[in-house]
Amino acid sequence: MNELYFNPNESRKGYNLTIFVDNKDSWITPWAVKIRNIIKSFHNVNLCFDKNDIITGDIAFLLGCTKMLSNKYLKKNKLNLVVHESRLPKGRGWSPMAWQILEGINEIPVVLFKAEKKLDEGPIFLQDTIHLNGTELLPEIREKQGLKTVEIVLKFLEKWPDLKVKKQEGEPTYYPKRTYADDQLDVNKTITENFNHLRIVDNNLYPAWFDFQGNKYLLKIYKTSGD
Repeated sequence: MNELYFNPNESRKGYNLTIFVDNKDSWITPWAVKIRNIIKSFHNVNLCFDKNDIITGDIAFLLGCTKMLSNKYLKKNKLNLVVHESRLPKGRGWSPMAWQILEGINEIPVVLFKAEKKLDEGPIFLQDTIHLNGTELLPEIREKQGLKTVEIVLKFLEKWPDLKVKKQEGEPTYYPKRTYADDQLDVNKTITENFNHLRIVDNNLYPAWFDFQGNKYLLKIYKTSGD
């Protein structure tokens, strides 16, 4: 689906929607704005960054959230949906995209699922895949991740309520929240061995770092073109 293509069924217009991002400075914010701009002619859209601004309505899309919403806020909408980059129930938790790239995975599953009281346990509405080639750095990874988020949200709005809901099946696994320590490089590894680690660091917010002979160093990485 083209990121700008949206073809709502006439009978599916007029939802009261919230798009919620819990950090206005998040990388996902421009993509949330893009979704709002595409669908605002067809639905009533509330884009907000404070949970207290979530309005009572039909559907809330919770994008890039760093904290779980309590039931107090989930109850404001009939349906609360989350985009998550793993094949649930495998890979529940935090930063699943980064953890899978570290594992050398280039075909990243993406699901749209119902947010419930417990972490990432809700039924799945849609599934897709982000295709990586193994050379992308974080800006390119986020471009693909953001575009896929737009696509899966638009697809849901085009097809809902005629979607089959799939219950999560299998033994769950969990990814922890990434911390400063997770950005440390092993100086005894080659650049090739460290490359997937370098792909997922943010040069400004959480750059790669390493210790060497009692000193701490930051390492930033950029992709160039040409000779």
